[in-house]
Amino acid sequence: MQRLRRRSGHGLLPFLATVGAVGAATAVAAILDPHVSLTVVAMIYLVGVMVVSYRFSPALSAISAVLSVLGLNVFFVHPRGTLAVESTEHFLTLAAMLGAALLISGLSSRLRGTTEQAVWREQRARNLQRLAARLAGSDDESEIIDAVSAALKEAFGDNIAVALDDRAGVLQGRVPGQAVLDRGQPHADALVHCRQSGQVLGPGTGRWDSLSTLYVPVRAGASVMGALAIPSFAPLREDREHAQAIADLLAGAMQRIRHAAEALAARAAAQSQQLRNTLLAAVSHDFRTPLASIIGAASSLQRQRDLLPPGEQDKLIGLIEDEALHLTAMTDNTLQWVRLNADTATLRLDWESVEEIVGSTLSRIRRRDPARRIQARVAPGLPLVRADAVLVAQLLANLLDNALKYSDGPVQVDADAVGEWLQIDVSDRGIGVDPAELDQLFDTFFRGAGARKVRGAGLGLAVSRAIAVAHGGTLDAEPREGGGSLFRLRLPLAAAPAMPVQETA
Repeated sequence: MQRLRRRSGHGLLPFLATVGAVGAATAVAAILDPHVSLTVVAMIYLVGVMVVSYRFSPALSAISAVLSVLGLNVFFVHPRGTLAVESTEHFLTLAAMLGAALLISGLSSRLRGTTEQAVWREQRARNLQRLAARLAGSDDESEIIDAVSAALKEAFGDNIAVALDDRAGVLQGRVPGQAVLDRGQPHADALVHCRQSGQVLGPGTGRWDSLSTLYVPVRAGASVMGALAIPSFAPLREDREHAQAIADLLAGAMQRIRHAAEALAARAAAQSQQLRNTLLAAVSHDFRTPLASIIGAASSLQRQRDLLPPGEQDKLIGLIEDEALHLTAMTDNTLQWVRLNADTATLRLDWESVEEIVGSTLSRIRRRDPARRIQARVAPGLPLVRADAVLVAQLLANLLDNALKYSDGPVQVDADAVGEWLQIDVSDRGIGVDPAELDQLFDTFFRGAGARKVRGAGLGLAVSRAIAVAHGGTLDAEPREGGGSLFRLRLPLAAAPAMPVQETA
């Protein structure tokens, strides 16, 4: 709603309407003149004055009062047709009518002004309520500034300016298309001074009164985070209060989202630090045990080789190999966990054969499966999948390694296409998955109650799910009917590019 502008009455149409109202009163009085007294005729004119007073400005109301007195004198007071007054009674009647007309004019104008101001204030209060609700529902700085700019334009017209501190504390214009902060320009200097002083500047403020623009600080408690500029400003107290109310809403909204962002950043930093500490503790503990085993076995081989029978030497060499493989797996998981949690993580995607990925994974895992417990079935004719083969192979290796560690029976791998998905199931008949732990199973460093007797860092499943999600897929677990667990990997299938056909000569 535009700022309150009282009807000034300037212009031809309001003046003609005023003259018309007096003329209409004269016509009605002329019709009733033979049947009523001069007092009734005067009342008819006063009704016309009341209509003009309520509809138009005080100036036109006064003009209607004067014209009504002249009309009464010329057309209804003897001698008619002249401005002369033949008796003192008539003169007093005309004077009383003029006084009454002017009094009615003033009272009607005041009533109209009070009514307009009440409606105007109610409308502005509703606008502020709508703006507050809109700002409360937004967590985006751009949306908040757009909403405030729209409210300022609705209240005060175009060419408003919003300037706020950026993250570095530098005042920046925030309304698109308006270069409001060219240093050295009066407009920019006033914005900066308003921001620095925290005081309202411009017409009617006692500070920089010569300016035609009002500058309102955006205050958030004891601090000031910016300023508003409202051009062509009339020095009305109500307008200043409304502008300050909008500035206060803007300050509250900006302070809220900035505090939320700071709290989020602080929480993320704390979580990151806690995660690093947990990772360091877990990795150092789980690396220390196999390293100690490797050092012990190597030391025995070095110092007592001649005293150890060949069978014992082979056991120590096998122990070194197993522990080294375990360290390699933990190192791979740790590095991939760090990589996948980095903001710049990228996948080396290519069209890969599912059969080759499963086959290469089985080749790596066979050393830990001397009894050949892993049984794999890959459906024939599976399409190529767009994936990072190294990561998917590591995912499968993690699942198979877990199955071998927590199960003494056979481990089954099934790969098939289900709709638009590649589905790979890894199932076993081991200790199974506690349904109460399913929500935490893939959390970093989480280890189930039944898994704590087996060494591990709690990274394998977390890394595996991160790999699946990075490919746009899923990795879930569920208890297997009859005992054991089932881990299901689903990766999206897309149409592979057509292979070029070579023509034979």
